[in-house]
Amino acid sequence: MDALDFVAARIPVFDGQRCPRIAIDGPDGAGKTHFADALAELLRDRQRPVVRVSLDDFHNTREVRYRLGRSSPEGFWSDSYNYRQFYTDVLVPFRPGGSRRYRTACHDVTTDTILMPEPQLAAPGTVLVVDGIFLHRNELATSWDLSVFLDVPFIETARRMALRDGSNPDPDHPTMRRYVEAQRRYFRECKPQDRATILIANSNHESPVVLRG
Repeated sequence: MDALDFVAARIPVFDGQRCPRIAIDGPDGAGKTHFADALAELLRDRQRPVVRVSLDDFHNTREVRYRLGRSSPEGFWSDSYNYRQFYTDVLVPFRPGGSRRYRTACHDVTTDTILMPEPQLAAPGTVLVVDGIFLHRNELATSWDLSVFLDVPFIETARRMALRDGSNPDPDHPTMRRYVEAQRRYFRECKPQDRATILIANSNHESPVVLRG
């Protein structure tokens, strides 16, 4: 059984209208979006309704994100995302007894525009699949019915980010300090590798390996 099948088989099927909430976590460049999209496609092929949400669509505005400076690890850790809006628009509607009326975004990071799309109504039993960094923060960790952490060393994630974003491929380069140090803090304080239901090695994103679960 490959890693995607393994995760899909672990997603609970609840009685009634309750919706399973699934987190795909990992550092920048770990392959979270690719994995979450593939998981959603697999679930739909198995006739399970799915809503896909990315935490990257819940960024704070640039003014908030960079209030401590563009190189600040503390700023990246504390100010990158609008967790309050994410909680209101996504986690509350999908929690047990929730309305299932959700929004998939509150901000366009390219144009730095605040968004307020019309709420959508999910079908009963819809699987919520969320990808993003920091999804095992203390304020989010108990929100998931199942969570995955994609474990990839920084030397590899930095290489992928360089290909994707044009950033420096050296994780120890000063321009990478904002991102790498914030994620090291996350590992120390929140231990997402331990909190996750399933731990997957994703250094080779074509052949992820389940390490625990």
